[in-house]
Amino acid sequence: MSDHPAAPVEAFEPPYYAVVFTSVRTGEQAGYPETAARMEELVKEVPGYLGMDHAQTPGGLSITVGYFRDADALAQWRSNAEHHSAQRRGRAEWYESYTLHVAKVERSRAFTRA
Repeated sequence: MSDHPAAPVEAFEPPYYAVVFTSVRTGEQAGYPETAARMEELVKEVPGYLGMDHAQTPGGLSITVGYFRDADALAQWRSNAEHHSAQRRGRAEWYESYTLHVAKVERSRAFTRA
């Protein structure tokens, strides 16, 4: 994934959706950085895409949270053919395990130190 700023995605006016993708990758990562960068480019083209937060632990657990304005935006991303191809390759090569959670956000707040 690209270098994300050290700040979370802003809080949006609910309701909206959060997609939480938590993964542990395999040792085989050929092509992963390029594919992840391409997926980030593609998702930004989806009307209703709001942003993404990403973090990784020293032990290799990776968490990416994508935010979408509505179910239509989420469905558009979910049905993208290039995204489907990346998912298949991920299961075949890059991921040891992963979970995906989709949640409707009902409350959202933010804080930034002045």
